[in-house]
Amino acid sequence: MAMTYPLLATLAAYLIGSLSFAVLVSRTMGLADPRTYGSKNPGATNVLRSGSKAAAIVTLLLDALKGWVPVVVVKGWGEAWGLGDGTVALVGLAAFLGHLYPVFFRFQGGKGVATAAGVIVGLQPWLGLASLATWAIIAFFFRYSSLASIVTAVFAPAYFLLGKGVAWDAPGVQVISLTVMALLLVWRHAENINRLIAGKESKLGAKKP
Repeated sequence: MAMTYPLLATLAAYLIGSLSFAVLVSRTMGLADPRTYGSKNPGATNVLRSGSKAAAIVTLLLDALKGWVPVVVVKGWGEAWGLGDGTVALVGLAAFLGHLYPVFFRFQGGKGVATAAGVIVGLQPWLGLASLATWAIIAFFFRYSSLASIVTAVFAPAYFLLGKGVAWDAPGVQVISLTVMALLLVWRHAENINRLIAGKESKLGAKKP
């Protein structure tokens, strides 16, 4: 039974992460499927290209929540069930992987930026604030969501390590989880990196053709 609860928690987090809110919100609000226009990525940034800021905001919040909720639930109530730092790291990573490879949507998901942000805030609010500030600064000055996401992904594990013993604790297993998410985020942005180099990347707020 010792391994049952961590496995169940991890599976539940993956299933929550598999809810593609970009698609669900778009359907509910009568918008085109985000997988059919723009970058074809089922995420908030692409939903914004539909012209509906409301849909993009709702998608962003729900995608972040599905990363935040599993982490906070395990941190807050998992100890009684023998769920420690290792399970916290696993559920955060599982929710993120659910967004990337959602079982409910033929394993064709988004890039995981908002979900990763939710996981980070759940792990440590101060770390989340530092990461979100990094994203906002890069996005404001360069107007590229992809560039902001890549830079933030690289810096998040570094912030976590720098904060050890200063503002928050940094359990090693959670650092590993953050690093894996960072590597996957950069990998999922490979096409964006190529477009950035070629000067063809879409800027924030650009509508679909």
